[in-house]
Amino acid sequence: MVDGTRRIIVTDHDASWVRMFEEEAEKIRAMFKDEVVAIHHIGSTAVPNLKAKPIIDILSVVKNIADVDAHQGKMKELGYEALGEFGLRGRRFFRKGGVSRTHHVHIYQSDHEREIERHVAVRDYLRAHRQAAMEYGNLKEKLAEKFPQDSEGYRNGKAAFVQNLEHRAMEWKFS
Repeated sequence: MVDGTRRIIVTDHDASWVRMFEEEAEKIRAMFKDEVVAIHHIGSTAVPNLKAKPIIDILSVVKNIADVDAHQGKMKELGYEALGEFGLRGRRFFRKGGVSRTHHVHIYQSDHEREIERHVAVRDYLRAHRQAAMEYGNLKEKLAEKFPQDSEGYRNGKAAFVQNLEHRAMEWKFS
């Protein structure tokens, strides 16, 4: 579906993405305090030399997901839009930046190990397997050209690759 407002752009890796993650992670830690178990930079911006949409993905692991729901107002003060589970059971998803999106925050309770491990395993696999990262980056670049304003087409175009990537990453991590 063409959304008509938000353009899909895939760029070369930008070293400032690490700093952007660290700055936002610090804000999240300060807000949730002792509730935070871990915060990870995930997604393509967390992989050196991987082409990516310039949106920082943050995975925050918390002790109690209900506390996240209680902090939605504070997340809004930081510029985030709360989208609830947004298609993944047990997750709380927030996005920042509106049409010019800058950050996605995925929050899971610590007992959702499978989802947490999946995100971290994919990141680590791409960091360790340069060829897979290059193939993924090239695919995303081609899809962004083909579907410049069609996020559904972009997502669908990479779905099979991502599913296979997740499978390989989990096998690699736990072998």
